[in-house]
Amino acid sequence: MQKTMLSMFENLEVPQTPPIWLMRQAGRYLPEYKEVRKQAGSFLNLCYTSELACEVTLQPIRKYQFDASILFADILLIPDALGQKVWFVEGEGPRLEPVKSPDSLTLDNVSSHMQPVYKTLSLLKQRLPEETTLIGFAGSPWTVATYMIAGQGTADQEPAHSLKQNDVSAFQALLDLIVEATIEYLAGQVAHGAEVLQLFDSWAGSLSGDDFDRFCIQPNKAVIDGLRLRGITTPIIGFPRGAKSRYVDFAIQTNVQGLSIDQDMSLTSVLEDLPDTIISQGNLDPLCLLDGGQQMFSKIDHILDVTKGRPHIFNLGHGITQLTPPHHVTDLVNCIRNREK
Repeated sequence: MQKTMLSMFENLEVPQTPPIWLMRQAGRYLPEYKEVRKQAGSFLNLCYTSELACEVTLQPIRKYQFDASILFADILLIPDALGQKVWFVEGEGPRLEPVKSPDSLTLDNVSSHMQPVYKTLSLLKQRLPEETTLIGFAGSPWTVATYMIAGQGTADQEPAHSLKQNDVSAFQALLDLIVEATIEYLAGQVAHGAEVLQLFDSWAGSLSGDDFDRFCIQPNKAVIDGLRLRGITTPIIGFPRGAKSRYVDFAIQTNVQGLSIDQDMSLTSVLEDLPDTIISQGNLDPLCLLDGGQQMFSKIDHILDVTKGRPHIFNLGHGITQLTPPHHVTDLVNCIRNREK
């Protein structure tokens, strides 16, 4: 059977019904995920136990028949592979031993460290429905660096901003190391079955002006260029969340094939300047999915109307929230697939 999403990238087709997948489609809003999470014992164990990671990746595919499945992993596996201590505190999120330079880190173990993740991809390649596109991913260098420097998520990424201001050479060296690790990691994902890749620059919105060019656009472009130099032609979706007026600049300058757009942007304004050769994705507010009902249906209709006639992947402007009722996801999928054309 045809993989609708992959076919869009290969042929720039505009299917009658847009392909659907949702960021964080495997996760805490699903009761069946919570059961597997308990079995794993810790979040990192879940990421590195291939059978369990495969199972939670497959759960939303069985439940909703999404057109794409995204590997269950975490963007902080990269610092873990580089030798930085990483752990997760229940109910609070990730913790890392902060670093301010790459001196204590090494690329030597990235490939071997990521073998469980690659095994998960191989299992998914065997077990996914034939028509389902398999997406691999990584965090973008700036976003990963913000966690590595601060030791946790922060509201304004101030520790990373402070380091790049006070010791830009150390900051750039750390960023360059993350770029190389990400190229290696994503190349391995493709070798083990990933058919599309997404780069998540979740904190791109805290960069502006020249900093956005230097620390968002350039590192993402370096990752993509590095993959292309290895002969990897896999389509890549970029997600510079919060990029505001720089979304189109990002897409054109990094040479992504797809652009994921957050809910705070006018989709119409982005599409006015986005080349037809770049597939759009996203834009539905995750809070609409949380609330459900007529407001959600109206927003879905708006996105489908705005993107009519161009290739678009239906997705959220960010990840599904933890308290989202699973039946609202069913309502979303049914609304899109049963809509009169």
